[in-house]
Amino acid sequence: MNKKMSRTKSIVLFVVMLLVVVIAGAIVLWGLPNVKIGNTDFGGRGSARNITQGLDLKGGTSITYQVEKGATNEEISDTRAKLEKRVQQFSTEATAYREGNDRITVDIPGAYDADEVIDELGKPGKMYFCTLASDVTPTEEQLKNEEYIKLNDQYYQVWLTGNDVVDAQGESQTDQDTKQLQYVVSLTFSESGGDAFYNMTSQYVGQQNYIIYNDEIISAPTIKQAISGGQAIIDGQSSIDEANQLASNIRIGGLTVSIEELSHSVQSAQLGNDALSKSLQAGLIGFILICIFLIFVYRVPGFAAALSLVAYVILMLLALNGFDLTLTLPGIAGIILDIGMAVDANVIIYARIREEIAAGRQVKTAIHTGFSKATSAIVDGNITTLIAALVLLWRGSGTVQGFATTLAIGILVQLFTSLVISRALVWLLYFMGFQKAVLYGKEKVKRTISFVQKKALWFAISIIVILVGLGSIGYNTVVNDSPFDYSIEFKGGISMSVEFEKEYTIDYFNDKIKPDIEKILNTPDVQGQQDTSNKKLFTIKTRQVNEEEFDEIRKTLIDNYKAVDKEENFGNTEISDTISSEMRRDAVIATIFATICMLIYIWIRFKNIQFALAAVTALVHDVLIVVGFYAISGVTVGTTFIACLLTIVGYSINATIVIFDRIRENRSLMKRGDKMIDVVNNSITQTLTRSIYTTLTTFVMVFMIFIMGVSSIREFTLPLMVGIIVGMYSSVFVTGSLWYVLKGRKYDKQLEQ
Repeated sequence: MNKKMSRTKSIVLFVVMLLVVVIAGAIVLWGLPNVKIGNTDFGGRGSARNITQGLDLKGGTSITYQVEKGATNEEISDTRAKLEKRVQQFSTEATAYREGNDRITVDIPGAYDADEVIDELGKPGKMYFCTLASDVTPTEEQLKNEEYIKLNDQYYQVWLTGNDVVDAQGESQTDQDTKQLQYVVSLTFSESGGDAFYNMTSQYVGQQNYIIYNDEIISAPTIKQAISGGQAIIDGQSSIDEANQLASNIRIGGLTVSIEELSHSVQSAQLGNDALSKSLQAGLIGFILICIFLIFVYRVPGFAAALSLVAYVILMLLALNGFDLTLTLPGIAGIILDIGMAVDANVIIYARIREEIAAGRQVKTAIHTGFSKATSAIVDGNITTLIAALVLLWRGSGTVQGFATTLAIGILVQLFTSLVISRALVWLLYFMGFQKAVLYGKEKVKRTISFVQKKALWFAISIIVILVGLGSIGYNTVVNDSPFDYSIEFKGGISMSVEFEKEYTIDYFNDKIKPDIEKILNTPDVQGQQDTSNKKLFTIKTRQVNEEEFDEIRKTLIDNYKAVDKEENFGNTEISDTISSEMRRDAVIATIFATICMLIYIWIRFKNIQFALAAVTALVHDVLIVVGFYAISGVTVGTTFIACLLTIVGYSINATIVIFDRIRENRSLMKRGDKMIDVVNNSITQTLTRSIYTTLTTFVMVFMIFIMGVSSIREFTLPLMVGIIVGMYSSVFVTGSLWYVLKGRKYDKQLEQ
């Protein structure tokens, strides 16, 4: 009776879980039903189509600013960097770059109301924090140096400028005295700005501080006390919208020079309108193949794994929507890595269950023990990758932050689906009656492979491949004056405005017009965007061109595609990189710091510095090989380059942790006279199936996107596939042998003495 009741309850719970998955899936596909609570309409929310997409996938708003005359090159560069920080309040994927000598263009993904963006961003101009100078008549020199300013026939003493403001945010908080909700602007100053603000507030307690922006007083709060520490609050705002607006004006007023909005437009997707749909179709096919593979190999647990993967995808899409994240190609890379780690987690668990069944355990005991033994490897691998993601989120910028955010959320979601949902499904299926060992499979006894004995061969292969890659980098540097084929995002280029006599779609441009330009310039680094308000107008960005190349492009577009043949058409302007030196520096610093943090975690967790050194060496090994592949193959190094390397770092460290966890476990079972070399060989052999299966399933997902995606996506997925294969090679052939050289060999030598 108990068994029957248990089975009945299991069936009910299983059906409930399926219903939850179906309902969540419906929300992802179609959104919430039309429900209105108060003034808030929830209709359509949650739908995957509402996920904000980046410039590469869907397009966004492009705004061009004119810099004030007389600004130096350094001031313009500083303004570009600060403006990029401002626009990243809309999206971490927003970029800013110089256009010509005196213009700055910002591209903001997903924001289609350009006027609204400009209003929210604030009108750029100069900002001053002042006090009234009623008894002072400044000299011409003081006015010229902006120690004082004149407004409406009144002089004001300038204590600091908007350039001294590090950040300004609108907030709501409770007043400690009245307990009333109030709306404020929280200010953070630079070190020198904080000192100047303290000097002002200490001398003018009880008087007003005038914040003057674009020759207008936008706020005049009363100074209540001397304020030190570089932090301040402006209270008295009537609403959170008013506080946010003031904060926006203060942020934009912190630019080094004044800029004036010159033009704005809404641009189409860089990769084409069907880039995402093609990637999703390919990803869906790959995902289905993975689920079929898991069911075929692991049977009942494989079915549970497939359902948990479906749950992961649904929860991940809901998270992207709920956190209002911008999905770009680097973000898709993070999701691919998370899916690979989710598959890996299930493979580790079910391989363990099969091992326990092969050892003679009952299925029930095998399930319990399998999850228990697999948990440490799964948690360690995910925490190590999560540490890297959090450091990248903290220290990175731009696409690096977008990748890190998606990766971090995905890790937490897949841990939940792998260790909670998958476990629940397996137990429910077991109590529903699927209890025979044949339904779970039995791990075959493997003959131990002598990996470590052939370490010289593995090390030699790695060294040769790395040296070939480094040699290619050196060759390219000498012959082509550049180690890689850098894209315009890295080295800048030109922007060309071309109007056609007829309307073309962005997909037609990418399929027909773009290849012709690429052939003329002998580079795949050509980007096109369509002005959605004038669909005959395209902005074409590519590398620097000479006069002969420009004339050939012009002739081709006029003769073959009916471009308007007039003097003002084909105007081209030099543009700077969109991946700024600051972003590159942040990415390098973040990656180095993340590597150090991972090393420390592995050291502490495994209580062995040699494990950490071997893991980090393997990580560097994988990155060097993939970087060498970029140099050898000529694949363009663009925005996805950083995301590709970071994906490989996460994939590599996760694979290495699995093998090290098995070595740690087997070391604890060593008997007197056992050799460490045998422990390492056994550990690698025992996890070999997992390494092959995980690599195969992740590779299939990326490969489907490669063969079905647009050309730009193929350029991203090709080195990613190389990295996946290299990651498996290093985890199986390099890391274990390297750890043995660093630590295990000494143990065996002592045993022989």
